[in-house]
Amino acid sequence: MIRPWVLAGLLGASLGCATPGNVRRVETQVLVLRAETSRQDSVRAAELARIIRLQQQVLDSLTITRQGLRIMEAKSANDLTDVMRQLLAVQEMVGQSQRNLTQLRGQLDARAEGQPPGPVAPAVPDTSVRVAPSASGEQMYSAALQQYRRGSLGTARKAFLDFLQQYPSHPNTVDAMYFAAETFETSAPDTAIARFGEVRAKFPQSVRAPAALYKIGYVLEQYLKDSARARAAYQRVVTEYPRSEDAELAKTRLEALKPQG
Repeated sequence: MIRPWVLAGLLGASLGCATPGNVRRVETQVLVLRAETSRQDSVRAAELARIIRLQQQVLDSLTITRQGLRIMEAKSANDLTDVMRQLLAVQEMVGQSQRNLTQLRGQLDARAEGQPPGPVAPAVPDTSVRVAPSASGEQMYSAALQQYRRGSLGTARKAFLDFLQQYPSHPNTVDAMYFAAETFETSAPDTAIARFGEVRAKFPQSVRAPAALYKIGYVLEQYLKDSARARAAYQRVVTEYPRSEDAELAKTRLEALKPQG
């Protein structure tokens, strides 16, 4: 828009000497001012649009960051739970060792006083290899998980299956089923697929469900070389669990397995 003082000046000039030449000059100046004002308005509008786009990009970045933080918090919670379970197992082992030391000290004191020693305490079982039949569910699961992390898949598989047989309703049942299925991947892929399917069927709302479904596709792709069935499994992850972390992994594999046209 043309400023009022500009219009006043122009009108004053035109009234003072309203010759045709002056009129044309005034009209030209008015047109120039209008063009300049329009150009400045366009520049401001473009700058405003750029600022709005930057704000939207910042908001999108914050949203992605929040999602990443939620995923990290969930992983940290799972890792902390595993650490606590291992600590409980270690504390139990330390308690057993302390009791044995106390009994041995009592026997030595009795022998020093000339009294007949009491019965010798049985040796503490090595839970890194096997778990006593009377072990709690937490102990059995922790021992099996320890073997799994060491790479002793055969030992871990037996320990997980024993745990599932003795404690079918334990809170760690779904995790034990999932890890037991993983121990079959290289040695018996078909069995692994069946067991991952069992995890998905029995615990469809668990966080292990999309992971198990993704693993079915992974085993089909990597070990059985069945790309068609692998794509179908990956697509189920994306369709049934679109918000899961495994859905993003499945999308990546679907893109890699896309038929070349």
